[in-house]
Amino acid sequence: MATPPSHVAIIGAGNMGAGLAVQFARHGTSTTLIDHRQSNLDTACESVTDALTFLEKEGLLTGAKAAIRESIDYTLETAAGVADADLVLETVSENREVKREVLETVASAAPDDAILASNTSGIPITELGEFVPTPERLVGCHWWNPPYLLPLVEVVRGEKTSRETVERTVEFVEAVGRDPIVVERDVPGFVWNRIQFAVIRECTHLVAEGVASLDDVERAVRDGYALRTAAVGPFETADLSGVDLFRDIANTIYPALSTATEAGPVFEDRIATGDTGVASGAGFHTYEESLAEAIQRRDERVAAIQRARNETSGRED
Repeated sequence: MATPPSHVAIIGAGNMGAGLAVQFARHGTSTTLIDHRQSNLDTACESVTDALTFLEKEGLLTGAKAAIRESIDYTLETAAGVADADLVLETVSENREVKREVLETVASAAPDDAILASNTSGIPITELGEFVPTPERLVGCHWWNPPYLLPLVEVVRGEKTSRETVERTVEFVEAVGRDPIVVERDVPGFVWNRIQFAVIRECTHLVAEGVASLDDVERAVRDGYALRTAAVGPFETADLSGVDLFRDIANTIYPALSTATEAGPVFEDRIATGDTGVASGAGFHTYEESLAEAIQRRDERVAAIQRARNETSGRED
């Protein structure tokens, strides 16, 4: 059985950082959450408590909530926070210069045998490896939000990442109850985000071209495509319908799909008016709930889907 890291240092105390702290701490790992603002750490502490309360309510928490919470430390001092870490996982903003500063500090302060990992959503790991003197120990470790619910984690091999680093990262991920996907070729966006943004690109194209309303496109994905893909993957779907049939449909549809190389006005128009999402009260939809309430609503739905999947797992055997 894989052994979890004894100490993990997580840099970046946003929603993802707090969620990662929960997932590691609930599996017995001493966890340090690091940020450059005390207000971010204070908010993260509240988010950890909320997440643990949610998991407890959903019947997904083993162990004492108080003990898990107490195993998470919070600090503004990056060097001290990573000093004895087995795994350092940065989840700061998707800004190359911010990541450069963090990784340079971590590379000099963390133990020589510590794994240096990035939760970047799309920046090539090979590029981030240029920021440290030992790129063989830098690996992509991309979790899906919320990390205490979604089971898959992308472990991304950069061009100079050593096999030992990949294998140790896979073991750490498995040891904290998650299922790794090893991305053998370092491409922007890796696997999950390339798929996600291909879907988003086509959705925005359909709306912009007046093919269907935004709400109807939303429903087509959420209540149709996603409902089925929660049960079977894309290649399984093709097998069920017939590979030859899907080949013929693909040959008809592919030439008409969006080939846009920029996000376009469907995004830019909203950003220009300040409608940037739930936190601002509007984005693609309008909201009368807080961001915390919207996240809780999403998490409740995800937990319900997970329970349904767990209840039917193994039937194919």
